[in-house]
Amino acid sequence: MIIDGKQIAQELRQTIANEVALLERKPGLAVILIGDDPASAVYVRNKGIACKEAGFYSEKINKPASITQAALLSEIERLNNDDKIDGILVQLPLPQHLDANLVIEAINPAKDVDGFHSENIGKLMQNNPFLRPCTPKGVMTMLKTTGVDLAGKHCVVVGASNIVGRPMAMELLNARATVTICNSKTQDLSGKLKQADIVVAAVGIANMIQGDWIKSGAIVIDVGINKLDNGHLVGDVDFESAQKVADWITPVPGGVGPMTIATLLENTLTAYKARKEK
Repeated sequence: MIIDGKQIAQELRQTIANEVALLERKPGLAVILIGDDPASAVYVRNKGIACKEAGFYSEKINKPASITQAALLSEIERLNNDDKIDGILVQLPLPQHLDANLVIEAINPAKDVDGFHSENIGKLMQNNPFLRPCTPKGVMTMLKTTGVDLAGKHCVVVGASNIVGRPMAMELLNARATVTICNSKTQDLSGKLKQADIVVAAVGIANMIQGDWIKSGAIVIDVGINKLDNGHLVGDVDFESAQKVADWITPVPGGVGPMTIATLLENTLTAYKARKEK
């Protein structure tokens, strides 16, 4: 079975739009784009379109790649104090002269809709989540649609980034799964994957995980998105061979990607509600 991220994301976005239509004030999302990286520009544009469709108020803030750390922090502070803005997102990666950790920590945790601030990561670690990193949370939404109970299942996460791998492992632990975290240097990676009921691939290496590494009947979630020399987009899993053994699998593109933006909207609505209750 294919886990259709586009369809699940569209349903989630429609649910959010229906709820927003009844609100007295539109939830507000500010996205800061530094420089002119083409891939980042596409992501930001897609986020803007999603905001408009959901009935959100959105601000896209473009700053030159030469912006200083102090000037960027000042812009974030302005948005922290702007009552129209419920969520702040700084599009990563940043130019090398900017410290991404400092930038993330400068965002008010109550407006940190990426879920990367140490306070929000800490709450996820304590199984008391508030704003959760978008891609791992989106993956959990996708897993729920399979109807499979994650409790007691053996999950292998390949990749240990702060954006996906680490918070993904915490999400699965919080669902009472047994979790193994691997990376591209893990010894006998194929052997570990053959034991996995659920595989989450987020290592950033095209077609690295082969079908004969996958346990029969497993669920395979491919977070990777890699562009080949011929321009084709592929995941971290070799889809053609893996789909022959997996019970459930996500395609690339059209799998996890659409869920990340839908979950960003979900987080912004969560932040809006939390601010309103104060």
